[in-house]
Amino acid sequence: MSYQELSGSLAAAGLKVGIVVSRFNDFLTRQLLAGALDCLKRHGADEADITVVWVPGSYELPLVVQKLARGKTVQAVIALGAVVQGATPHASLINAQVARALVQVALETSVPVIDGVVATDNLEQAIERSGTKSGNRGWTAAQSAIEMANLMKKFKA
Repeated sequence: MSYQELSGSLAAAGLKVGIVVSRFNDFLTRQLLAGALDCLKRHGADEADITVVWVPGSYELPLVVQKLARGKTVQAVIALGAVVQGATPHASLINAQVARALVQVALETSVPVIDGVVATDNLEQAIERSGTKSGNRGWTAAQSAIEMANLMKKFKA
């Protein structure tokens, strides 16, 4: 039996990538952004091909992600934020709405949208996922963006 197999490479040279970053919890999101930028550069992206947009909080990420994706000037968009659960269910509500909206943007635009929002139960977990012992979610989000952007190139319009 013979089949066709498609996959995306991790070569970022020539890719245009948008990164939308939440300013809320910026001591975490700045680390996520640093990880994403490091990944993109190490995989060959040119700084001139990267657009970084800051928004007030994670709840505002999907609207700007949608603007970038619909503008067709980028081949992938990365959403970076940090939402830490507190004493109320507010964080869970934000995380669910943002995740749902980001998926919807990707499906509507056919532009890969990578959810790099760190959603944790406490501050220690958020710190761990923003560049310490559990890695950097910004890096892994950028890696996914590169692979997905390259994979999408393989599909006919």
